[in-house]
Amino acid sequence: MTQIEQIPLEPVDALSVTVLVNNVVDMLSVDEGPARHPVIGSEPRVPAPVLDLAETFDALRAEHGFSALVNVVRGEREHRLLFDTGISPDGLVENMRRLELSPRDVEAVVLSHGHFDHVGGMDGLARELGRANLPVVIHPEAWSRRRLALPGRDPVEIAAPSRSALEGAGFELIEQRDPSFLLDGSLLVTGEVDRTTDFEQGMLPSHQAHHRGDWRPDPLVLDDQALVADVRGKGLVVLTGCGHAGVVNTLRYVRKLTGSAHLHAVIGGFHLSGRHFEPLIGPTCDAFAELAPDFLVPAHCTGWKATYALASRFPDAFLQAGVGTRFTFQGIDTPSRTRPVDRTGIESRGS
Repeated sequence: MTQIEQIPLEPVDALSVTVLVNNVVDMLSVDEGPARHPVIGSEPRVPAPVLDLAETFDALRAEHGFSALVNVVRGEREHRLLFDTGISPDGLVENMRRLELSPRDVEAVVLSHGHFDHVGGMDGLARELGRANLPVVIHPEAWSRRRLALPGRDPVEIAAPSRSALEGAGFELIEQRDPSFLLDGSLLVTGEVDRTTDFEQGMLPSHQAHHRGDWRPDPLVLDDQALVADVRGKGLVVLTGCGHAGVVNTLRYVRKLTGSAHLHAVIGGFHLSGRHFEPLIGPTCDAFAELAPDFLVPAHCTGWKATYALASRFPDAFLQAGVGTRFTFQGIDTPSRTRPVDRTGIESRGS
């Protein structure tokens, strides 16, 4: 990988991350630390003739995928963007409706990688917005045709984002392989992640990509990238989609890019589910002990065994992320929020 100069990420005064799509939803979760969960009974109601009240909660939906709404406050500016969009066409926008969040307030979309369970909600977003006119940050490898070719089974092709469909819907595609800034330097998209651990080897060899007319092993998933903010006086908050690059590789790379050693929170998929990845749980926990983030928020493809291991080993750092959970990180000695302003540009930081 090309050597990248250290990037001075501008601290933000406040950051909130609202989970819009995740594999789990828990209506009984208790608020803890920076985590606030939807209050049971606050949901909209829908008719239910079989119940004696003739109505029930219009409950949030869980699905295999990930999406988060990221709110950033710096000085008098507030910005909102989406990090991934989930698997189904309507899951994202329906959960936003239930949470009384408007897709029209979103100023940009960052896609962590090209797998269908992170980009499927772009369809519903496009239909909700009409002509979208939103910038979408995406790695060039995310367009790759991919499939799973498991031994003894017919290959199963994995849906990828369609360039023509996204452009036709009005999205402004911004392809970045190198690290890039968003929103006046308030957020960093890592681009390709350095692979430095000896245990995070990516996907199975059965994960293949179609290049130059042939199917070839694609274990590295080079388009996997993370989103990073530096909360003033607290440290780095890192969002991962699946963490195919390895969550430890990603965190080490983020510290290398920013020159900041302290990790305040890690939120998202750590991809430790399944027989091939469960052996990584122990080394990953050992690495987290060394990295010492203040908060660990596993989601999506982390898997229940890894989630249990993380909760057991790091009880003071572990937080549960259900659909609708909002994590708020307030900077130290920062001004209060004022008003939102227009979107700003995206600046490449590649060498």
